[in-house]
Amino acid sequence: MSLVRINWDIIGVVTSIACAIHCAVLPIVLSSLSLFGIEIIHNDFFEFGMIVLAFLIGTYSLYHGWKKHHQNKTPIILFSVGISFLFIKQLIPDYHIWFLIPAVILIITAHYYNFRFCKVNKGNQKKFHQS
Repeated sequence: MSLVRINWDIIGVVTSIACAIHCAVLPIVLSSLSLFGIEIIHNDFFEFGMIVLAFLIGTYSLYHGWKKHHQNKTPIILFSVGISFLFIKQLIPDYHIWFLIPAVILIITAHYYNFRFCKVNKGNQKKFHQS
């Protein structure tokens, strides 16, 4: 029986990219829905749900990487600033794009660094056990 391993950093990156696509492309594609009384583009519940999802996945992934593999706080700091920008984006909607772009970049960078630090650590563990 083999266990399926979930790479939470990849899921975090995909979630961040999905959030960016939602915020950038969805308004362009679905702007005509307001003609029919359907307002999903600026749905605060959906936006908050995406932020919470990104927060939960990111927190789990980065904590796991930090605790079990590399003990480097750089990904956690980058993620914290990025997720803070996402929350600020919701509070100051007139400037949401100014917070969204750096938020997505910081969150993706945090997951990338976490992934790289975990890989480097796994390589060092293999070398240590082989010698």
